[in-house]
Amino acid sequence: MVPDNILVQQVKDGNIASFEMLVARYEKQVYNITYRYTGNRDDAFDLSQEAFLKAYRGIKNFRQESTFKTWVYHIASNVCRDYLRKGKKYIEVSIDESVRGEDGDMEKQFADSNKGPDEVYESKELSEFIQSIIDDLQQEYKEVIVLREIQQLSYEEIAKVLNCSLGTIKSRLNRARKILKEKIIVAGEQYKVDLRQTK
Repeated sequence: MVPDNILVQQVKDGNIASFEMLVARYEKQVYNITYRYTGNRDDAFDLSQEAFLKAYRGIKNFRQESTFKTWVYHIASNVCRDYLRKGKKYIEVSIDESVRGEDGDMEKQFADSNKGPDEVYESKELSEFIQSIIDDLQQEYKEVIVLREIQQLSYEEIAKVLNCSLGTIKSRLNRARKILKEKIIVAGEQYKVDLRQTK
């Protein structure tokens, strides 16, 4: 597989096919991001296309101080923020929900085909519980938790995606984790009671 940095340079040299390869490599991830912002497949598709269009138009100014993946994630996040600032409704989407594209459902982030029905049920209940806790976080804390714990980006990548200093990211993550821990402790007993009542 041709490395991203080589493809980027080829695009800068005028090779459109190389950009098409980059799109094919990251279109599902970018669509996943835009869908989780909007909850609407049509809007998510349009926003992902807009993100790649902005990437193509700006790639000559891309100095590769970060990876192409981080750069295009940053563009997609900004496109979605602009979308939300224009008054579009934000629709919550479960972190464990499949994202449907033109080629069918994308793989769930926490899917496990080896689980039995009871385990799947409890896993879904736990996922919904954690999701509700994350949804209650302030935006600045929610973003770093999602990018770090769900998208598995490094601190450096998160800093570049959110255009913040490394120290700010670490501080927000520490604060976010502390808030999450406190919320989980407080809500955990009620969650256990609710589970017992549904069985």
